[in-house]
Amino acid sequence: MSKPKTRLESLIGVFALAMICIISLANVLVRYTTNASFAFTEEFSVFLMVVLTFAGGAMAARNNEHIRISFLEYKLKRTGRHILYTLQWLGSLVVLGLIVWYGSLLTYEEFIWESLSSSLGLPNWIYLIWLPLLSLCVAWRITQNWLDRLRLDTEETLQ
Repeated sequence: MSKPKTRLESLIGVFALAMICIISLANVLVRYTTNASFAFTEEFSVFLMVVLTFAGGAMAARNNEHIRISFLEYKLKRTGRHILYTLQWLGSLVVLGLIVWYGSLLTYEEFIWESLSSSLGLPNWIYLIWLPLLSLCVAWRITQNWLDRLRLDTEETLQ
């Protein structure tokens, strides 16, 4: 079976990593040659690192490559594995749901308070809105992976 497609997350991750490299390299060059520094590099780099982390998390979730202890998976029969897969999925959804909920609240509060970032003076909600959105993306990919694992496990058992 071929790996599931995660093209969108791959593009987001590549873009975020490339921008981090470009911004950091430009900052080092400018600092080295002029003894000054760009004010925005840390702000953008941290934001892009969060985006990169969640894009990678979504890819890992879809491709069933998250770190886990699979000892029980090998010891259980099909019904037990299905229960275990479902518990793993529900646990992940709870954590991601909390991130979506509290991330959305924080984003909304930053929007209402018109809070600005320290170095560039941009609205903070622009950076924070991506936390709940990308968490939803990871939750979607985890759900796809869960359904695939249930389906493949059933097909393997029937053969």
